[in-house]
Amino acid sequence: MPSRNIIREFAPQQYYHVYNRGVEKRLVFLDDQDYVVFLGLFKKYLSGEKPEIEGQNRHKVSQIGDEVQLLAYCLMPNHFHLLFYQTSSEGITKLMQRIVTGYVMYFNHRHKRIGGLFQGRYKASSITADAYLQHISRYIHMNPAHFEDWPYSSLPYYLAQKQATWLKPGQIMGLFNNNPTEYLEFLRDYVESKQELKELKWQLANDPEDV
Repeated sequence: MPSRNIIREFAPQQYYHVYNRGVEKRLVFLDDQDYVVFLGLFKKYLSGEKPEIEGQNRHKVSQIGDEVQLLAYCLMPNHFHLLFYQTSSEGITKLMQRIVTGYVMYFNHRHKRIGGLFQGRYKASSITADAYLQHISRYIHMNPAHFEDWPYSSLPYYLAQKQATWLKPGQIMGLFNNNPTEYLEFLRDYVESKQELKELKWQLANDPEDV
């Protein structure tokens, strides 16, 4: 069962749902560039490849993709959801420290502000049963009201519309016979499974208003 407790110490060979929102529920992504930069940091640290920016050459950088995998994500204007699998006990901690630090520095510089951007340390819930992975992924992908058209989630990678080395949807898609149509139908069944998903959200979030 997913744990409602906030994780302080992560275990190896484990799945985690990580989430956070802006301080005082403020926006943390103001435009397309902000979303792209945030995702670019995952590409940088999980694939070891620095994204091209204004014609700069790509080169190898320090990566931790052998310690943690990003399985699914959804970025919303004032919060984010991430699903990880880590092989080491510190993979998520290392990755999130780099992602959050890098993004806050970028955001504050670009938008001419100072201070913290997110509401304290990110929160995390452990997923200890494989059977819950499919439901967690649905919860993440269906955060936007018009989830099929939302450009800042991993759904296009699940539907075979995009590919990336830094995102690993295979573990979850394997539960759907690697069939994008089957997975999309699973999402569209949300109305019939509304109560089930509502209960899952309650278990995933320590505070129902956290996300």
